[in-house]
Amino acid sequence: MADSISMQRDFWNRWNASTREVHLEEVSFRQAQVVRSWLAQTPGIERRILEVGCGAGWFCGELAEFGEVTATDLSDEVLARAQERLPNVRFIAGDFMQLDFGGEKFDVIVALEVLSHIADQHAFIAKLASHLHDNGQLMLATQNRPILQKYNRIPPPSPGQLRRWVDKKELTSLLSRHFEVLQLFSVTPTANKGFMRILHSRTLNRPIRALVGNRLDRLKESIGLGWTLMARARKKPVP
Repeated sequence: MADSISMQRDFWNRWNASTREVHLEEVSFRQAQVVRSWLAQTPGIERRILEVGCGAGWFCGELAEFGEVTATDLSDEVLARAQERLPNVRFIAGDFMQLDFGGEKFDVIVALEVLSHIADQHAFIAKLASHLHDNGQLMLATQNRPILQKYNRIPPPSPGQLRRWVDKKELTSLLSRHFEVLQLFSVTPTANKGFMRILHSRTLNRPIRALVGNRLDRLKESIGLGWTLMARARKKPVP
């Protein structure tokens, strides 16, 4: 296990340094947009927020507008640089499944594209729940398996990169033991192969967006064609 975690740490240090520290793509922007809208609707002036799998800390500055932020990731080298940029955020490097937060509880936990890289997803969801106050909220984004498998060419996992995508039904099942699912939908329609590549092409969609704005994209999202599954869930009170 130690060797496995070490390989994962090396991979994510490299990956974050070459991607999230350099640029963000539409998928990330849309996830952040949804989470910001949820936070704006969630009461709590002095809320405490935990971001699990924060990568390069690209979203932490925005989260800090909504409360006190603690953020964790395997990427220790990347987090060291993030701490310099964002001194108001508490960064903790390490394997979330092994980190000891003691009895610390949070009002909101954010986890963007982390679930699919976890070996024991049931244990991961349980630990997320354990660090939330009763009725605290989980705001989670994860890859939408049918869309990625059917309509997108994705390179095979690199050494140290775990990959287990889920579909909407599987995600609901994972969450339901510890959470009441409040919202679950897809965002960011994306495809790079087959007919769906044409349907989502910028050439086709640019004039449509000029006429109707983002309504066509929202329609595609509502019928499950998005790259990402977004879930907002409330922790069930512990008996």
